[in-house]
Amino acid sequence: MDVKRLLLLIPLAVLAYLIMVQWNQDYGQPPSSPEAPPAITSNAAPQEGSEGSEGLAAPDSGSSNAVSNELPGNEAAATNSRDLIAVITDVLDVRIDPEGGDVVYAALPEHLMSQDSERPYVLLADNSTLSYVARSGLQLDGNSGRISFSPEKTEYRLVDGQDELQVDLSATVNGVDIIKRFTFKRDDYAVNVSYLLDNGSGEAVNARFIGQLVRDNNPDPSTGPKMGMRSFLGAAYSTPENRYEKVDFEDIQAGKVPNQDVTGGWVAIIQHYFTSAWVPSQKQQNLYYAATDSKQRNIAAFAGQAQTVEPGANATLAATLYVGPKIQERLEAVAPNLELTVDFGWLWFIANPLFWLLDHIHDLIGNWGWSIVILTIMVKAALWPLSAKAYKSMARMRKLGPEMQRLKERFGDDRQKMSQEMMKFYQKEKINPLGGCLPILIQMPVFIALYWMLLESVELRHAPFMLWIQDLSVKDPYFVLPILMGASMFVQQMLNPTPPDPMQAKIMKMLPIIFTFFFLWFPAGLVIYWVCNNCISIAQQYIITRRIEDDPNVGKGMKTK
Repeated sequence: MDVKRLLLLIPLAVLAYLIMVQWNQDYGQPPSSPEAPPAITSNAAPQEGSEGSEGLAAPDSGSSNAVSNELPGNEAAATNSRDLIAVITDVLDVRIDPEGGDVVYAALPEHLMSQDSERPYVLLADNSTLSYVARSGLQLDGNSGRISFSPEKTEYRLVDGQDELQVDLSATVNGVDIIKRFTFKRDDYAVNVSYLLDNGSGEAVNARFIGQLVRDNNPDPSTGPKMGMRSFLGAAYSTPENRYEKVDFEDIQAGKVPNQDVTGGWVAIIQHYFTSAWVPSQKQQNLYYAATDSKQRNIAAFAGQAQTVEPGANATLAATLYVGPKIQERLEAVAPNLELTVDFGWLWFIANPLFWLLDHIHDLIGNWGWSIVILTIMVKAALWPLSAKAYKSMARMRKLGPEMQRLKERFGDDRQKMSQEMMKFYQKEKINPLGGCLPILIQMPVFIALYWMLLESVELRHAPFMLWIQDLSVKDPYFVLPILMGASMFVQQMLNPTPPDPMQAKIMKMLPIIFTFFFLWFPAGLVIYWVCNNCISIAQQYIITRRIEDDPNVGKGMKTK
């Protein structure tokens, strides 16, 4: 009968495996995302969702978070014909709309859209697939209309030997000469955006810098379909009172985000691996707010402190725009607490040291996969004493299983008496009946922290290991690692004592299958950790079990009558 079952299970297992591989090929790809940059010259009307027809305005500090974004009068007509400005550096490929000076497209040449593609990852875009732009504007005496700038040229490129690229857009509004300056630096995702004002109007004017991140509700293009926990997609704020606060797009749509008037801080929109952020001056009072525009896109924004510019005087209003990957050391250099956008979850106090250690190991060996293996060995070494204690208890239960079975047979009809005798037996033989759960319970916080670390660390995106594992941040394409993990769990169970309860024994036998199923969609790097951890545990448990079984003092004198 067992042979017939085995002959039936083998083809079913092969069929299930082939179905999973085919599902992965058909549905395992990330959703479509913007590919080519918009044309530098555009003489047609702006696309649906274009920013040209809307202005920027900040709410009063104590008002609701409703924001008026419509331009006064017919100023939007100027957007029907305009040139986009291309700016290309070693790490950024952006397009700037001279109507307002907004960044309407940003690609990251050093981060590919997918591992088998040569197309750069597109973070900001404004098309039918994604509407996500970084807007900035200048309020002059309360007027928030979009300023039509004139660029010196329509294409700028950071050439070899050049460390800084400056893009100036000029305009004159009511006698005030304005230069909107974008400063790009080599190997830097942070862009300095500044307004240089020369007041020749003969009257004092009040000027205020406003920065907005505008995004629709489309899903994160860097996150494909998967099981398990997903990275956060939404807005985030930082203030002196609250170092890091996430805000769901649903709350923005519902108008539930209060205004905050504080010194310093920043505002960002975060997603898997990448972020955009406006960082105003940390020494001035800034108003942070959230709203929706006329197209129901989400707006996360700040308004800087108003400055008075006297007649004949000059003034500079500036902020930093970060558009790039969530690399902690780069984010730390831009603003305090901006590195918290690398969200390791509620176990960050475990995940951060683990990543620090993993990063230093990688600096030595240069392969993230082998770094995970070495990290596993180090974590296992740290947990060795606790695991050894649990394995000793399990080994004693395994060796004394026949004695426990005789106790059960003797007092099977009297459950209270049997429980009393079993407790005496456990105490005498120094057995912890829950000891088998201890290794897993100890590892779970580390496992969850490592999951978030591998999920959030852009350094592991598209990082190869060896053989068929060419991206540690996604699932094994052939499910070999999850199957190995399930097999290692099965081997571990063979070393464990059989639970006295038949139902519990059946459940324990199902665990390798259940865990294998869940691990099918886990990042390959995480499964590598778990497989290595299981293999080390098997070796440790085997050695301890052999020692206990060969020890004549274990169970000595314990006789049941």
